[in-house]
Amino acid sequence: MPLLVWNDDLIKPGTGFGMHPHDNMEIITYIREGAITHRDNMGNEGRTVAGDVQVMSAGSGVFHSEHNEGSVDTVLFQIWIHTAVRDVKPRWETKTFPQNTQNKLVPFVSGRKIHQDDDVLSIYQDAAIFAGVIKQNKIFTQILEPGRHVYMVPSKGTIEINGQIAHPRDGIYIKDVNEIIITAISDAEIVLADLPLFTN
Repeated sequence: MPLLVWNDDLIKPGTGFGMHPHDNMEIITYIREGAITHRDNMGNEGRTVAGDVQVMSAGSGVFHSEHNEGSVDTVLFQIWIHTAVRDVKPRWETKTFPQNTQNKLVPFVSGRKIHQDDDVLSIYQDAAIFAGVIKQNKIFTQILEPGRHVYMVPSKGTIEINGQIAHPRDGIYIKDVNEIIITAISDAEIVLADLPLFTN
């Protein structure tokens, strides 16, 4: 499975991660609270705020820094996925996290062919990151293709997945099922990674 890291980080004001290198990795950062300022040696600089997502395809190699330059704590998920295409030209992009999802999960980061015409941030792997805001007592079904694995986290709220309860920031790993039935016990925000079994 190509998922390497799912960090749940709190970054205090005036702190962060200094300039450091990555290569051949897809790094997806979802800002849950506060903001993060990104700088890299490609000349990119940008501030990603709560509710937004940034994707960095490290490719052939990139140096970057991430700092909380604000006055409040920054809380984020950072997801690392092994790339399926090595040594591509590095890049960095941002996008707003989907809010009006009508009680379902929608893709916002993907390298899958089925999403190539959708409004998503692209990565070089047969994987997709879904997200959505689910209202209390709503129930929906997420279909899984054969051979796919899922790792998901409710960033807010409590949910039930196939009869199992998950609280905020619990990590849930799912395999060997065709569908997952999700019930929002309370208003919830969910981030889900749909992943191939093996790294290409």
